[in-house]
Amino acid sequence: MAVQTDTLAALDACFSTDLAALTGRLPTRSLTPTQFIDLVEEVRDLLTDSRLPHHEDASDDLHHAADHLTEALTSPADEQHTLLAQARTHLRSAIASAN
Repeated sequence: MAVQTDTLAALDACFSTDLAALTGRLPTRSLTPTQFIDLVEEVRDLLTDSRLPHHEDASDDLHHAADHLTEALTSPADEQHTLLAQARTHLRSAIASAN
């Protein structure tokens, strides 16, 4: 089942730079959906390891975002929009908490 590629591309464009900055690396553009999820999970794990309270909050949000993104990969098209919107909300919150 195809994921809404335009929405995933928008999430990639909006959040990859901020997520990559949290890892200290240069951002990669045009990630595949699984590469984007891998980046979200990498940052989640990095923030969890820091043990700072605001990083733990961000890590929790990234955990939820990764779950929603992963679920969207296998969900019917009519459910994907909601899952991707929830992922976007968690990504925004995580970026705000991490900074």
